[in-house]
Amino acid sequence: MADMSLMSDFSRPFAVVAWDISLVRLCFALVLGGAIGWEREVHNRNAGLRTHMMISLAACLFTLIAFDLTAFPGGDEGFKRVDPLRLIEAVTSGVAFLAAGSIITSGARVRGLTTGAGMWMAGAIGLTCGVGNLPLALMATALALVVMWLLRRVVDAARDEE
Repeated sequence: MADMSLMSDFSRPFAVVAWDISLVRLCFALVLGGAIGWEREVHNRNAGLRTHMMISLAACLFTLIAFDLTAFPGGDEGFKRVDPLRLIEAVTSGVAFLAAGSIITSGARVRGLTTGAGMWMAGAIGLTCGVGNLPLALMATALALVVMWLLRRVVDAARDEE
């Protein structure tokens, strides 16, 4: 009898977002975070493909877990607080901690700011995938890649002219 209880504890159904939709959202988070990470990887930055993919995947997973917890039976329903801003704050703080570790200062020179910003963007994209707003996640990823790739070319060309 105890085995059935233990088994049921670890096999709760997806309460809010179906498993197949959850899988699609997680995969989108991986791919879109990977797109930003690939740009960093190609330029030999410390935080590259895997880091950005993991950040985006984790942010998406935290979002899906938060949705699931809103439907979790138990406790006094009057005390259940559903505040999506707390999720955003938590993910933002966690990613900011990681991003800060990628920033290195040496005298007047600062390195890693764009990588840190890319990590932050990967977290935001993961959150966006988690809530199911895939068009917004695609737009944000495209714009981030434009900033990271195209503007690099513009800045490099301007430096070459000097």
